[in-house]
Amino acid sequence: MTAPLVSIIIPTLNEAANLGLLLDRLAGEPVPHEIIVVDGGSEDGTVDIAAAAEAHVLSAPRGRGQQVVAGADAASGDILLFLHADSRFPKGGLAAVARALETAPQAVGGNFRLLFDGDDDFSRWLDGFYARIRARGVYYGDSAIFVRRAVYDRLGGIRPIALMEDYDFVRRLEKAGKTVCIGDPALTTSSRHFDGRRKGAIIWGWIKIHLLFYLGVSPRVLAWLYDSERRDSRSVGPEQQSDQRDAAPLRPQSYS
Repeated sequence: MTAPLVSIIIPTLNEAANLGLLLDRLAGEPVPHEIIVVDGGSEDGTVDIAAAAEAHVLSAPRGRGQQVVAGADAASGDILLFLHADSRFPKGGLAAVARALETAPQAVGGNFRLLFDGDDDFSRWLDGFYARIRARGVYYGDSAIFVRRAVYDRLGGIRPIALMEDYDFVRRLEKAGKTVCIGDPALTTSSRHFDGRRKGAIIWGWIKIHLLFYLGVSPRVLAWLYDSERRDSRSVGPEQQSDQRDAAPLRPQSYS
């Protein structure tokens, strides 16, 4: 039987420091695959690195939701794998995805067990926290979500919203059928987004964003709230900052 083609979709924004390492690791994977890098306007050589690795390079409006949608639209694989540029993809990871879906034909998709690369107590706490919420069907784009193409299309795909696009898709994926979590090999991701931030503030921000999302607050407003702590102009509201967002948009990572 012909092995399924895996389409690996990587949204990027100024990821020159990380992308080359990821692409080198993926180049060693024996499973048939294509790599689609969807760039949101990098200024640091990210696109050149992707092109040198012979990835299919696309441009899309900045913002992870819009970028992954553009990548999925261009993909030709039987399986879609959404990967963050700062991921440390494990050796044999693509084979693990293909094997998981082959041995569980009823499975619609899944993700990897996620570990953080920080050498500190908070990173170890995050390892356990992510494992606990995954047992309840909650996970995010940094854990390398994969899905059968037919299922992705049936669910209407990922929505190009400003924040929580991965969580929104996972909620629909979990309702669509059985999912699998690949525990071995695990995927490692960067702890850089938590550097210099207090644990309590991180946890409270996570709770607040999820609560507001459940209450139906616009993802664009949520994105502004999430970004507000990193902005100097905190007195400007989300609607008034729409023009500024186009010039200096939100962090190209999902909320985690």
